[in-house]
Amino acid sequence: MFTTKVLRQAAAHAERTPSIRFIGKRTIPASIDHSPQPHPASPTNSLPASFTNGSSHTSFSAYRDHAQQFGPLRKTIKAESGIGGAAGSHLGPVAPPKGVFFDRNDLPARFHRQPLTAAEIEAIETGGAALFA
Repeated sequence: MFTTKVLRQAAAHAERTPSIRFIGKRTIPASIDHSPQPHPASPTNSLPASFTNGSSHTSFSAYRDHAQQFGPLRKTIKAESGIGGAAGSHLGPVAPPKGVFFDRNDLPARFHRQPLTAAEIEAIETGGAALFA
């Protein structure tokens, strides 16, 4: 019974030709300019000043070494000590600046979460069906 099914599948695959035709090995064209260019949607149509003033930012990776995003990206890891070679206290203060809060519970009491009532819990657990009973 399964022999016919297997033979039909084998015949169908034997006659099948792929729809995609590969024309050859992919190569990177040598005529493409890889120098930094402004983004096509840039409002100024120019690169940042750090790229154009002859600074050390000749590539994105060189720029990233000096970029700041929530603190220095690579400056906190020393090559000689490695990751974890220095105490966290050497990286700077952990306290948030004035007006910034890490948790909602650090805010004044009027901004804290309100506790759920028993009726609200029942409505959530039943999907609202208990409200119509």
